[in-house]
Amino acid sequence: MKAITWLATVSMGVAALTSSAFAATPEGWSTDLDKALVKAKAEKKSVLVEFTGSDWCPPCIAMRKNVFSKKEFVDEASKKYILVELDFPKGDKAEAEKNQPFAEKYKIDGFPTVVLLNSEGKEFSRFYASKYPSTDEFLKFIDGALVKKDLD
Repeated sequence: MKAITWLATVSMGVAALTSSAFAATPEGWSTDLDKALVKAKAEKKSVLVEFTGSDWCPPCIAMRKNVFSKKEFVDEASKKYILVELDFPKGDKAEAEKNQPFAEKYKIDGFPTVVLLNSEGKEFSRFYASKYPSTDEFLKFIDGALVKKDLD
């Protein structure tokens, strides 16, 4: 009986840790693209939209852990971008359905995809986030994309 109780306790603890790791949007990120665009226009910033499968996509999980949840990333990226996470979790069908129109609008064909938008909502860059797996690489790339956009 003790073994069953112990196993149940361990299983519940692992389930709680796992679900909490995927449930919350990282600090500093929005989940509402429409509101983010309004804010971007008011603050004269661009918008970084990450399309993710937070509970099933290994590269998405790695990017969240290694880049998107890092304070140094959020602090630096937020100076020029409004950060938006649009999640397509298998464990939350309602969330995935809510975000599906944006995946269709931006023709998302894989995860994790990042789409960079100007404050008017016009796309100026897109890429697979996992191409830049560290905070420094990712920030360098999005800074360069912003400079390129301003030159066009």
